[in-house]
Amino acid sequence: MERLADWISKATSNGAVPVLTGRNGDMDTIGSAIALAASNPGLLACGLHLGRLANRLCNELNAPFRKLAKEPSWPSKLGGIIIVDAASQSQTGVVIPEGVPICVIDHHDTCDWDFSEGDLELRGNARATTQMVFEYLKEYSPETLTDEVRKLLLAGLITDTGRFKHADESSLRCAADLLNGAGFEYQEFVEEIQKEKISPSDRGAILKALSRCQSTDCGKWNLVHTHAGIHEGKVAGLLIQAGAEISLVSRTRDGETRLTARAPRSSTIAGIHLGEMMKVMSEKMGGEGGGHDGAAGWTGRCERIASETAFINILANTRRSE
Repeated sequence: MERLADWISKATSNGAVPVLTGRNGDMDTIGSAIALAASNPGLLACGLHLGRLANRLCNELNAPFRKLAKEPSWPSKLGGIIIVDAASQSQTGVVIPEGVPICVIDHHDTCDWDFSEGDLELRGNARATTQMVFEYLKEYSPETLTDEVRKLLLAGLITDTGRFKHADESSLRCAADLLNGAGFEYQEFVEEIQKEKISPSDRGAILKALSRCQSTDCGKWNLVHTHAGIHEGKVAGLLIQAGAEISLVSRTRDGETRLTARAPRSSTIAGIHLGEMMKVMSEKMGGEGGGHDGAAGWTGRCERIASETAFINILANTRRSE
C-alpha cells in the first residue's frame, strides 16, 4: 500500500489520472474506482459501462462516474492510469495510450497485463478488489471513508463474494471494519442492494434459458449448460443452486461469444479452477478469459457451439481429487 501511495502521488503530480473500470461494470470494479478516486482530486473514476446495481447505487449516492466512449478522448496530459478489477487490457474495453504509466489493482487469479518500468501491479489474495482499496484508504486516506464510500466498497464485497458464500476470514473482517463507525444499518443496506426489478421480458428470457439446459458428462465431471441472451451470471448461479457440479452459460452478440461458468465449493475442492480453465480457453481459441476458481468467464470471436465444445474438452481433461 505504501508503493500505491507513492505511485499515486507521483502520477497525479504529472497530470490527470483516470481510474478505469472493467467493461462489465459490476459493483466491485465500480465501487473500487469511485472509492479510490475520492481519495485524491487528481483521480477520476471512469469506464465503459455501469451494471444495473452499480448504476442504481451511483444514482442513489450521487457518486461521480464518467462513462467513456469506446475510443475515449484522454486528457492531453496524463500522469498515469489506474485500472481496477480487470485481468487484462481487453477487459477494460478501451485502448490504453502507449507510454503512460499504469497501475493495476486486481484480485483475480489470472493476469494478462504487460508491465513496463514505472508501472505498478497490486494483486492481493482478496475476495474483492474493494477489499484492497479499503485497506489502502484505511491507512492512507481515512477521511475518505464516508458512509457513501463505505456503501460502495461494501456492495462490491457483498456481490463479489456471492453474498459472502465465497468469503474467507479476511473478507469477513473487512466487512466488519467497513461497518465499524458507519452511520447505516447493515441489514437495511443489504435489503436495498438485493432489490432487483426484473421485467417480464427479462423473466421470460431467464426461463427460456433454463428450459434449454443440457446435462453432459465430461470425464469425471457433470456439466449443466445452456445459452442465454441476458443475465448469464444469474442463470449460471441458479443452475448451481439446483445442484450442478459446474454450470456454463453462453451468449453470442455482435459476432462475439461470451462464456460464463460457475462452480460450488465442493467442485473447487475436488480440483476445478474455472479461472485457469478459461485462461486455457483463450490460449486455444483466442479471445480473453480468466477469473476465480468458482467463477470465471471467457470472451472471443468464435461460434457458440465451438466455444462450448472447447470448454467441455478442457473440463473432460481436468483431473478430479477423490
